[in-house]
Amino acid sequence: MQRAIALVDCNNFYVSCERLFRPDLENRPLVILSNNDGCVVSRSQEVKDLGVPMAAPWFQLKDMAKKHGIIAFSSNYTLYADISNRVMQLLSQFSPLQEIYSIDECFLELTGMNELTRYARHMRATLRQSIGIPVCVGIAASKTLAKLANHVAKKQPGYKGVCNFNELPEDRLDTLLNKISVNEIWGVGRRTTLRLQEMQITSALALKRAPAKRIRAEFGVVLERTVAELNGAACLELDEITPPRSQIICSRSFGVSVSNLFELEQAVIAYTSRAAEKLRSQHAMASCIQVSLRTNPHKPQEPQYQSATTVPLSAASDDTRLLCHAALGGLRHIYRSGYAYQKTGVMLSGIVAERPRTLFDDVAAQEKSGALMATLDQINRRMGSGTVRLLGEGISKDWAMKQRNMSRRYTTKLDELAVANA
Repeated sequence: MQRAIALVDCNNFYVSCERLFRPDLENRPLVILSNNDGCVVSRSQEVKDLGVPMAAPWFQLKDMAKKHGIIAFSSNYTLYADISNRVMQLLSQFSPLQEIYSIDECFLELTGMNELTRYARHMRATLRQSIGIPVCVGIAASKTLAKLANHVAKKQPGYKGVCNFNELPEDRLDTLLNKISVNEIWGVGRRTTLRLQEMQITSALALKRAPAKRIRAEFGVVLERTVAELNGAACLELDEITPPRSQIICSRSFGVSVSNLFELEQAVIAYTSRAAEKLRSQHAMASCIQVSLRTNPHKPQEPQYQSATTVPLSAASDDTRLLCHAALGGLRHIYRSGYAYQKTGVMLSGIVAERPRTLFDDVAAQEKSGALMATLDQINRRMGSGTVRLLGEGISKDWAMKQRNMSRRYTTKLDELAVANA
């Protein structure tokens, strides 16, 4: 029985999320901007057709935007995460095994199922009708080939959003692979691409036909596995359960430069609180926290300073209050007055599944802490992130990143829910 792995990828995901609640944006040029409205991170097809590249700085596109009527939104990560959860939950019903690869794509095990192309089209139609997000599906014998099949499904309208490599004759498949640049292959980065091009390996087909031993000698076992995957051997299995993260990072650039310690403390508390939420969501605890601080490297005319410090905890914890106390101690240690800071961040590490027990544990205090954090998370999940937070996080956040054009949080904030007009 031939292996069948599907890659389902949402089309222009952030743009599609915005259009869900704004049907008037259909067929209009639309971009989503990064933190502080800096550069383009998602583009509608209309914007792609205008030649706007990914990561283009927004300030450089102002004249083009005015000429072509390009609409820009700030990133609404709360909305995108919620829609992603709905998409992945629905897709899980189509396969006994799912690997969520990113916020907008996942692998599905379809081996043994009949009429896979028809099944994939039913999958697309169900997602479009139930949630409203358009997707493309690539099916192949390996994850690497499934990625390339998805690429073909997106780029060639004739496939109508579904490309099944398993049903193609070998010569037709090779013709498609010959048209795909080697840099489009999953896991082949810029430096590897340059080295492969020096070896006259410029397409996916050329890499498929490259001698495996030579590839291993030149690049190592990882690219050798890629060659095997291009030849239909599934070397990369699906991960049914996403392994817990060994580090959790929360870091943002400020909307305006920050010089005083008070505002930096607010930011560190806010970021530590978000990191602690993620820590508890994977039922884990952290043994230490790193705090970092830096000025703007793109303004060399200003005094430059950056530093970081790691603060170990006396015992692993998931309590936001204890983590914030440690983070603030680290911040005060590395802070220097007289600088205009652009960014701060925290990283939780030494992550363990449970706290090691000792004879000196205050079990009652630990149970009280666990109950308090569980209640905090429950309220914020139900009422919206940040509904209940530490007072030290502040109310008026002048330092917060710029989000001048952010849409409403239609699905997670009670006072911003979508309302149907009669």
